[in-house]
Amino acid sequence: KEFDIPQVDTPPTLESILSELEDEEEPFVLEDTCVLNTDNMDAHSCDTSSLASSDSGDPAHLKRKRRTVDLNATVHGSVLRHSLLKGISAQIVSAATVSGVIAVGTSHGLALVFDTNQALRLCLGTKTTGAEFGAVSALSINHDCSRLLCGFAKGQITMWDLANGKLLRTITDAHPPGTAILHVKFTDDPTLAVCNDSGGSVFELAFRRVMGMRSCDSRCLFSGSKGEVCCIEPLHAPPDFRDHPITHYSLLAMASLTKILVIGLKPTLKVWMTFPYSKSDPSSVPQLAWQFVPVQKMVNPILAFCKGDTVHFLLVKKEETGTIHVIKQRQLHLSCDIISLSWINSRTLVLVDSHEKLQVVDRPSQEVLETLDLEQVQLVYNSRHFKSLATGGNVSQALALVGEKACYQSVSSYAGQIVYLGTKSAHIMTLRNWRERIDCWLKQEHFVEALSLAWSFHEGTAKAVVGLFGDPLKRKGVVSDKMVEILFQFTEYALKKCPEQGKIQVMEQHFQDVVPVLVEYCLLLQRADLLFNQLYAQLVENMVAKGVFLESLESYIVADRLGHLTPPIMRDLLAHYHDNGMMDSLERCIVHLDVTSLDIQQVVQVCWENQLYDAMIYVFNSGMNDYITPMEKLFAVIVPTLKEGRSLTVYSCVCINAYMCVCSCCLAGRAYPIGDIPEDLVVQVKNQVFEFLIRLHSADSSSEEEVFPFIHTLLHFDTREFLNVLAMTFEDFKNDKQALEYQQRIVDILLKVMVDNPDFTPSQVGGLFTFLARQLAKPDNTLFVNRKLFDQVLEFLCCPDDDSRHTERQQVLLELLQVGGVVQFNEERLLTLAEKAKFYQICEFLYEKKHLYDKIIDCYLQDPLRKWEIFSYIHNLLSMPGYSPEEKQTVKNKARQHMQVSTCADRHTHGYLSIAITEKYHCNDARAYLLQKKGDVQGAFAVLLEVTTKHSVIIKSNLGSGSNADSTVKMLLVMFFFNVLVLKELTMEVLTCMSSFISLPAIIQQILQDPVYGRGKLAEIQGLILGMLDTFNYEQTLLETTTSLLNHDLHWSLAHLRAAVTRGLHPRQDYCNICLQHYKRRQDSAEEIIVFSCGHLYHFQCLQQKNCGWGSAAEVQQRWRCYKCSSSHGGRSGISTEPKRSRSASLAQVCVCSCTQLLKCFVPRQKEGTGPEIKTDLLQSLSSLNRLLKSHFQPLDC
Repeated sequence: KEFDIPQVDTPPTLESILSELEDEEEPFVLEDTCVLNTDNMDAHSCDTSSLASSDSGDPAHLKRKRRTVDLNATVHGSVLRHSLLKGISAQIVSAATVSGVIAVGTSHGLALVFDTNQALRLCLGTKTTGAEFGAVSALSINHDCSRLLCGFAKGQITMWDLANGKLLRTITDAHPPGTAILHVKFTDDPTLAVCNDSGGSVFELAFRRVMGMRSCDSRCLFSGSKGEVCCIEPLHAPPDFRDHPITHYSLLAMASLTKILVIGLKPTLKVWMTFPYSKSDPSSVPQLAWQFVPVQKMVNPILAFCKGDTVHFLLVKKEETGTIHVIKQRQLHLSCDIISLSWINSRTLVLVDSHEKLQVVDRPSQEVLETLDLEQVQLVYNSRHFKSLATGGNVSQALALVGEKACYQSVSSYAGQIVYLGTKSAHIMTLRNWRERIDCWLKQEHFVEALSLAWSFHEGTAKAVVGLFGDPLKRKGVVSDKMVEILFQFTEYALKKCPEQGKIQVMEQHFQDVVPVLVEYCLLLQRADLLFNQLYAQLVENMVAKGVFLESLESYIVADRLGHLTPPIMRDLLAHYHDNGMMDSLERCIVHLDVTSLDIQQVVQVCWENQLYDAMIYVFNSGMNDYITPMEKLFAVIVPTLKEGRSLTVYSCVCINAYMCVCSCCLAGRAYPIGDIPEDLVVQVKNQVFEFLIRLHSADSSSEEEVFPFIHTLLHFDTREFLNVLAMTFEDFKNDKQALEYQQRIVDILLKVMVDNPDFTPSQVGGLFTFLARQLAKPDNTLFVNRKLFDQVLEFLCCPDDDSRHTERQQVLLELLQVGGVVQFNEERLLTLAEKAKFYQICEFLYEKKHLYDKIIDCYLQDPLRKWEIFSYIHNLLSMPGYSPEEKQTVKNKARQHMQVSTCADRHTHGYLSIAITEKYHCNDARAYLLQKKGDVQGAFAVLLEVTTKHSVIIKSNLGSGSNADSTVKMLLVMFFFNVLVLKELTMEVLTCMSSFISLPAIIQQILQDPVYGRGKLAEIQGLILGMLDTFNYEQTLLETTTSLLNHDLHWSLAHLRAAVTRGLHPRQDYCNICLQHYKRRQDSAEEIIVFSCGHLYHFQCLQQKNCGWGSAAEVQQRWRCYKCSSSHGGRSGISTEPKRSRSASLAQVCVCSCTQLLKCFVPRQKEGTGPEIKTDLLQSLSSLNRLLKSHFQPLDC
């Protein structure tokens, strides 16, 4: 029941009925003081749960080994603040609007006006007027909150003065009677408004005041007879954009059931744009919403509209010419039927779907930020007004169907606030400011999500941000302070919630979910001081937390995100990793840390005791610029192992590898294990390393030590890699005189150490001379190498008496020749030595240079490892370009010399010779194949019986569809098979293969005549016979089904074609398309008329004059083509014997009829998509198919 609210001197406020705010909750102050004050709203309503919350409160999702922070994860939190307006919810309401005040219309025709504190200011109207006008169906407040327009269910409109509550106008003749007011809206011009009634019409209301008399002029903008409009929305400019050039046009958007229209009311009425809807549900409600949006450094209005699940955006701007230009923007697709659409700011939309789910959407990214359930709101729908029940229900069914979901007057937005009107309450939605959104996560103890959201505010990637303005650096500073506060809270929470009892793994898991997050955000904020001085001081009280903290630093140190540690942290890190045996992790950390933060003496001692050679080298190189001492220390560790000849341990291999790597990196200008040597020290370090390498003896040498021990060790460990490093180093020594001296000195030492030294393999020696050949082949070479050394190496590699490492020696020599070493040798002597050593690849290399390709064939044939490649070589040489015809002919002649040619005249001699060869070498597969080709099938089968696993091969090949043997031979083969075959497991496979080519009675007779089964043991073959019978039944059923389907398809095709042929034609015009005269030129003449399936009509004589027919004129029915269509597709052609295969060449048959009739074409050309195009050859093919089926199966009745 609704009550009359009496006038009182002092209106009540909500303070007397609402509970006080909680102490820890900050009041939310809106930036615009003229909008609704939400300080005194229901405090509990702001904690409404979101359907899009990432966590449900169950901490089970955190139970993983170690939490990693994903900075790309999107966390929006609670974006909207949902509050209940208790002071406004006391009345039964039907319509609402919000501006500087809130006006609520009731079902009894009253309008209640509340101020920003929800205190009732005015009660407009009486029950008497309510009974006369009906319920309030629409409300509108002008931009300065001085006037209120009320539309009623019975069609009247009233205007009220909000300053004193005085009725200014009652408008009863603005639109046709008997229709309800669906919308009434002020424009930015206070003297101009628009309204929309249930008849679908839109009217302009112009308010006048002359000589103290108030009047209203009405003008119809859109008639409902042209399409019913069910939603209107004038463009309202915010105060900051009142002078925008677009406002001079007073734009109005209207949504009908089929399209959107944008019109301008000023200076003259003009339609600027129409936009039809895409296909949608007829019951979907059209929605419109304007918003000024900055686009490309300019602010222009954007119209958002939808009908169904797709939101369209239209950018409207004024051109310099004075015209309005509408640009379509990117669409927003949702999977729901939208019933309400509102802008809450220039980037964010608030949508409500037909299931009363509210969605907050960011327009630029089209991302749904939050989803709320509005079921508790119980939205008021305007169905009774759309059905115009108060005036008799005289509306269309389409409008009534849309009205089932219409809630236009229950949703009103203003200055970032949206009011939703329910059946028993009113609710307001506002965007939370950034602090409130973070605090929502903190209240739920979701610290990780709170930090992630705060970081998105810090980086400017958050959506729907409220409360962060001004300079970007200041904004980041404010957010950073908030994040520091959260980090302290998170640390205290983690220590407080840590389980005091239980397994140590549980405690470790607890802190592994917390500590990495603390480290991550401290480093992101560049607050290492906060991490090491304050947070670590709290965590160190718990030994488990301390250990997890120190271990979590490793990933950040290795990633070079944390390069400096304080001395206390470094001491604790060394102690913790050492005590827990995490030496590999400790080494990875040391080589990435700043040396200035290390206690060098302590670190070197720990590294040397635990064989952390990489870390030790890094400390010497980076901390003291000493690149030689680490190599001396490593060499001292390596020498004893190498002298004693013991097998290398893991640590020895690590040490030797580090020694090799540090030498290689220093010579290449890089630091080891990471980084680069400073540019001003590169040359100096290289010279120091060369001086170290060319030392005759080490510092602690013994009498047994070999000369040049450092080079000797590197060559033994990895000759090829060391030589590659020298080659790269020599590239940089082009203009340095001292470096060139080092280069020659190194080469002399290499030759002295390796040549004539049995400790080195041929590969190593060959690698040395390959390296030297590359260096000597360079144009700017300055090295000198005695040529006799190359001859000495050649004799060593080509020694014919040494069979060891034959392939290795040949490969080394080949590589040496390929890099240019051939210039160092006498080619004739080299060829002679290679032939003696049987180095056929070397011979091929030399013959290739001399273009003696025929001799290469001899090399392939004599080489046991490559003789099978001779055919590929000959094929490639003969087929590839680049070889002369004479060279190819020489190869052919050489190949023929090695072929065995038979001179026997008998054409079977070759076959007998091949069979004899295969028999000699026991090539059973090839022998059986040759016998089968010869026709001796039984002989081929007998050969394969020698190998039992090959039975099925010959059986399938001879009984298969590709066999040339006739049925008699196949039968003989089957009989032979049963006489010799003892492997019963192959019987079914053979019988299955036979059944397709040999009759079933013959197979069964042969089985019964077999002595094995002729003694009454039919049970053994019962499965075989039943299987064959099942196969027969299946194939018989398949044949019958296939025949039936073919008959059905052919009958359907012929019936369909017959129906197409007998269909009548409808001409487009009643005149000839050639002479342009009426087809009845003479009333008493039986003139021949031709009509084509394309709709064109011609006189027979006109068409004949244009030579548009083909075939003989003596035929009973001559065939024609449409003159107009054929002309538009390639010109007019004369009579031809064959029709053109084009869409314009429609076929028609001719008959003589009276002028009052039109000729029907018996073979029309079908329009695309309506049926098949019939051609003469198609009919002939179908007839042939029909005769064929009649002769083989059964007659067709078609």
